[in-house]
Amino acid sequence: MTSPAGRYAWEAHADLVVIGGGVAGLTAARVASMRGLKVLTVSKGGPTDTSTQYAQGGIAVVGDLSTDSVESHVADTCEAGVGLCDEAAVYSVVEAGHEAVAALAALGAVFDRGRDGEVSRTREGGHSTRRIIHAGGDATGAEVQRALNAAGLPVLFGAAAVQVVTNRRGVCGLVVSSPDGLGVIHAPAVLLATGGLGQLYSCSTNPPGATADGIALALTAGASVADLEFVQFHPTVLFTPGGLGRRPLISEAVRGEGAILVDTNGDSVTAGVHPLGDLAPRDVVSRAIAARLRDLGTDHVYLDARKLDGFSTRFPNITASCLEAGIDPRTQLIPVAPAAHYSCGGVATDVHGRTGVPGLYAAGEVARTGLHGANRLASNSLLEGLVVGERAGIAAAERREVHAEVVNVASAPLPILPRERVQAIMTSHASVVRDGAGLEAARIGLANAELTLPVTAAELEDAALTVTAQALVAVAASRTESRGCHTRTDYPETDPDQRRSIRIKRGADGEMEIHDMLLTGAHR
Repeated sequence: MTSPAGRYAWEAHADLVVIGGGVAGLTAARVASMRGLKVLTVSKGGPTDTSTQYAQGGIAVVGDLSTDSVESHVADTCEAGVGLCDEAAVYSVVEAGHEAVAALAALGAVFDRGRDGEVSRTREGGHSTRRIIHAGGDATGAEVQRALNAAGLPVLFGAAAVQVVTNRRGVCGLVVSSPDGLGVIHAPAVLLATGGLGQLYSCSTNPPGATADGIALALTAGASVADLEFVQFHPTVLFTPGGLGRRPLISEAVRGEGAILVDTNGDSVTAGVHPLGDLAPRDVVSRAIAARLRDLGTDHVYLDARKLDGFSTRFPNITASCLEAGIDPRTQLIPVAPAAHYSCGGVATDVHGRTGVPGLYAAGEVARTGLHGANRLASNSLLEGLVVGERAGIAAAERREVHAEVVNVASAPLPILPRERVQAIMTSHASVVRDGAGLEAARIGLANAELTLPVTAAELEDAALTVTAQALVAVAASRTESRGCHTRTDYPETDPDQRRSIRIKRGADGEMEIHDMLLTGAHR
């Protein structure tokens, strides 16, 4: 359906529209504004309704060069990514980490310091040394969000992106649903910084708004998505019987400080599974827990942190979450289980956030830069948001001289299933462990979606979840091996011939098209 721009309740003009108010979006908006661009940021939630707000662990950044190096951080990242990291991209992002953190500190972000006055560093899963900086003990994301919010950038809250509008020159604007009605923003550049897709699953660490909006917007605009099959499940989310929706995670830093994973019999969960034991990469630990749950017929294991000194001081938010659930981590075992946590894939971009559609950029969890490969290394996400967010804000200036005006908007109906139905399908058939029969059952279930033109906020979210679920199931079925976060019981081995990313995009007929994307400079 094609509609004239004049049918909208309001209009605005900008050089750059940023969708999302987390670390990547606000960093990009700040940098672009400093370069003289007129920036309009839209966020469907409030100031703290972001995944950034809930990030506990910290920011992975190289510190003391006598004990760490960029090369070591790159090696750890590529090891976790199981052959699918773009090593050049990894080096580019990791090398820029120190400068990005310094810029954040200049905004007022305060990081924890030790008795010597130096910034404290901890170790998390997959890291070979202590390089994770943190704030408020286990509230790093909240401090990052606070510092960026305090910068005073204008944000239109309660405004949901409906469609990225393009013409022959690329992006020309964005259709937005806001409290003032349906509006259109004329702009030559749009940055997707919408966060993740955790709401595809019944249990997630993500906020309710993590509904894969950016993936759906990108696919509809003609951009490619890659590595979508690699969904990281955090191995240690606080387990409570019948708990659905967003669950508090028990940060990897707890294990970094010495807590151990045990099953209901008191036996180690990861002994003999990986040389790093409980500090193995997240996909390894999640699989080990899933296997133990299956073997014992239980629904959770335990994290034993009783021997950690000063637990409540080091981890005040985790302590509060546990106490709220009736558990005192100083004297009791903490029940934990895996839950959907992070999308390692996303909209395919370079390390400056550029997609294949001129004027369309993506940064943060919604993007796939090549940093994470098949499994994200702990605490690399805030790092990527800071680095690529800044670069995307700079890159958007290349569109400054492009005249952008939305004249007509061609809207097509999208497949929509209720969120609860999508979650049930994905949790049953495309979760921590998958197989061909389950993925086929998921494909059939998702194919029952009704084609509808989404109008309300709920319909927009349900459409985004449905479109993304269909794409994820398609690429997961096509990857006939186990690698990183993607585990298939019918193909349990890693296949060297499948050491490549899988790209998917919508064809001219609206159908999903799958292509292999060969990696250049990938870690071998």
